[in-house]
Amino acid sequence: MQVLLVEDNMLLGDAIRDHVAADGHSIDWCLNLAEAEDAAESRPYGVILLDLRLPDGNGMSLLKAMRRKQRSVNIIILTAHDQTSDQLEGMRNGADDFLVKPFGLSELSARMRALPGCHP
Repeated sequence: MQVLLVEDNMLLGDAIRDHVAADGHSIDWCLNLAEAEDAAESRPYGVILLDLRLPDGNGMSLLKAMRRKQRSVNIIILTAHDQTSDQLEGMRNGADDFLVKPFGLSELSARMRALPGCHP
C-alpha cells in the first residue's frame, strides 16, 4: 500500500518512515503542508499519516480539503495536540484515527492494519 507521511520532525519522520517501510508499505514523506498537498493530488494513497502543526500551516486544512473532494483515503492524525477537543475536531473533519505523540510504532502499525484496505 502507498502511504503519505506528513511530518516535519526529522527524527520522528525517519523512525516512522523506516517502520512503515519495514511493514511492507511504500512511503512518501513530506515535511510541510505545501509538499503534502501536491503529493496528495499527484497520486493515490491508501493512508495519510498527518501531523497537525507544520511549518507552513495546520494539517487539518489538508484533511478538510481531502474530504471536500470526496477522497476516500484513510487519514490518521499524528500530533502532540492531546486535548479531547482536538481529537473531536479531527474526527468531525473526517479523520479515521488519531494518535497522540509520543506513540509506539507497533501501535501505529496496528491502527493502520485496522483501517479498510490497509494491508501490505
